[in-house]
Amino acid sequence: MLRRSAFAPLLDRFHHPAQVVVGGFGTVILIGTVLLTLPISTTTGESAGWVAGLFTATSAVCVTGLVIVDTSAHWSVFGQVVIAALVQVGGLGIMTLATLFTVLVSKRLGLRARLFAQTESKLLSAAGMRRVVRNVVLFSLISETIVAVVLTLRLMIGYGEPLGRAAYLGAFHAVSAFNNAGFALWPDNLMRFVGDAWICLTIAAAVVVGGLGFPVVFELLRSWRRPRTWSLLTRVTLTLTVILIGVGTLAFLTAEWRNPGTMGPLQDSDKLLASLFASAMTRSGGFNSVDIAQMNPSSWLVTDVLMFIGGGSAGTAGGIKVTTVGLLAYVVWAELRGETRVNIAHRRLPETSQRQALSITLLGVSLVTAGTYTLLVLTPFSLDQVLFEVISAFATNGLSTGITSGIPVAGHIVLSILMFAGRIGPLTLGSALALKERTRRYDLPEERVIVG
Repeated sequence: MLRRSAFAPLLDRFHHPAQVVVGGFGTVILIGTVLLTLPISTTTGESAGWVAGLFTATSAVCVTGLVIVDTSAHWSVFGQVVIAALVQVGGLGIMTLATLFTVLVSKRLGLRARLFAQTESKLLSAAGMRRVVRNVVLFSLISETIVAVVLTLRLMIGYGEPLGRAAYLGAFHAVSAFNNAGFALWPDNLMRFVGDAWICLTIAAAVVVGGLGFPVVFELLRSWRRPRTWSLLTRVTLTLTVILIGVGTLAFLTAEWRNPGTMGPLQDSDKLLASLFASAMTRSGGFNSVDIAQMNPSSWLVTDVLMFIGGGSAGTAGGIKVTTVGLLAYVVWAELRGETRVNIAHRRLPETSQRQALSITLLGVSLVTAGTYTLLVLTPFSLDQVLFEVISAFATNGLSTGITSGIPVAGHIVLSILMFAGRIGPLTLGSALALKERTRRYDLPEERVIVG
């Protein structure tokens, strides 16, 4: 008999796990907003206002990185610590942390609590959730510690930062990088380190690992020597991640090679590093080592596509996920070949997965279209600038052409909604808004419809 968990009072109010996920993220954003509007959170000792507080809290919890004020100059150490804490909570997931807390307190995890945590973390099975949550938290903290140590040593040795300052910067950017947040404590983000492989490759590695998704990472740790035993999720995620990073690197390298505002003045080796870093950041990292505003429109278009795709499922990255794109590609290929079933690596893809991939993609396109139209009405900026900003918000990426602070309050609210929807996921958000699920107990007659 299952014991009543610490979740029970909260769960009894909701009929669907997704509702608790949405409520949990919304609560943390509200708490973050209150903390960031306190005078102690700013360097001037004055309240930042509810707009800056809400936008920054939403961007942090949704691990996006879009900002309307300079993180290094506007926020005090207290405010920066609050931002880092919100990023950490948002990256691990409200329900994952809540599940861990329940395990530590009650030593027993009820079935309903496992289902709620499963919904947020998008795990394929609720079995062993207690062990999975523990491993997720430990892996995250260990990874962030390694990144923080490397960054701290590099800042001390290469840039003469004192130990305390270097450790603070290393820890903040380790949390921001692993959780794919993109917050930086330098006014130019990471542009001053464009040729520093220690800084750029460490940040890029943290972004990619955090964005692969915990199921993929754990499977690789268990059976990295046996690729034939990898699951379909791991194969699709790794294959598309490598392909997209490679394509992005080549695209940026060719488009920006002679651009005097970005990579033109750099040495050839630094151009390659900058292109690789820019491509890795489109996974949802949000950092930039070159000026995004000075990029060619072709680079913006490539970035739009890569941001919209995002990273792996059940990770800290945003976007519609590489698995979604991979599954749709196989669906299209099967349709072109006239096959009635979609087969991938000697496995048949369930119709439910096909519908989910299609639904997520169409909902994502719809949100981006609506957000772009709204901002075009509210702002004087061009279509390519607005589209870039909207996709960055929806994909919880954080890259920007520099127009974020110039958008009016209504536009900031629109971007906040897009960040929230992108972090929760279109399907999760949609199901949370539905009061109950309905199961159809009969089938209607079939009728063919001309498509195309």
